[in-house]
Amino acid sequence: MDEDQEEVGLAFRPQKVGDVILSNEATLVLISGPCVIESEGHALDTAGQLKEMCEHADIQLIYKSSYDKGNRSSLCAYRGPGIEKGLAILQKVKETYAVPLLSDIHCPEEAKAVATVCDVLQIPAFLCRQTDLLVAASQTGALVNIKKGQFMSPWEMGCAAEKIIATGNRRILLTERGTTFGYHNLVCDMRTIPIMQKLGFPVCFDASHAVQLPGGMRNRSGGEREFIPTLAKAALAAGADLLYIESHECPERAKSDRDSVMPFEDLKAFLPIAKSLYECIRLKPCLNKNLS
Repeated sequence: MDEDQEEVGLAFRPQKVGDVILSNEATLVLISGPCVIESEGHALDTAGQLKEMCEHADIQLIYKSSYDKGNRSSLCAYRGPGIEKGLAILQKVKETYAVPLLSDIHCPEEAKAVATVCDVLQIPAFLCRQTDLLVAASQTGALVNIKKGQFMSPWEMGCAAEKIIATGNRRILLTERGTTFGYHNLVCDMRTIPIMQKLGFPVCFDASHAVQLPGGMRNRSGGEREFIPTLAKAALAAGADLLYIESHECPERAKSDRDSVMPFEDLKAFLPIAKSLYECIRLKPCLNKNLS
């Protein structure tokens, strides 16, 4: 590694996710979609809008939506359609729009079935130390996105990655989503991005969950979505390799995380800014060399 590389993080082995290429030379990758699957029609509609939006901005899309949210604040909160119906809906999305898919898993028994449909298996932040879950996800051969626990330092993510590597799978993505800061609040330390990049894997920044106020509404999480662009820009400036922004065409009607999903209208306006900043940061070493 040369000195210039340090300004944008360490090099990592390129990953192919469907038709999406994740590498230092490829265009920006966005993981986006509603937090939870609300219906087949809604999933197809949102996937179509997001694909069109990203194609217009020349950004690569991985569509994200959960078939089950196992960590909702309230017992009465909507969790999703469940694994069987949810995977059928996601399969329809993939067949219709040819986009790679991401969904989270909550127990080892789900991994194989989800990997037959989804290109990326996500380990929720609260579960990032669960060895059996990590091993089961890695044994599918899918790309595994490990979200850094709100209670963990970036250095500890090396242990989570080692559990994947031990199975022979090096297809790993690490995601920063904020750290617990007192009650009902998170803080983002952008140093976590280059620290985790030193593990040799791409690092994603989850700007929507980073603005959550966990349990802030007593029986559900609140959020400050107006700060999503601010944190996303800061993460790209810090060298993040891709962005994760949950989105919804009408957040007020969202069945999960309505206070922290980004409205489609705002996301559409933000994507060209994100792309320009992403490319600027990756060109910066060359610019610096020319100026020296």
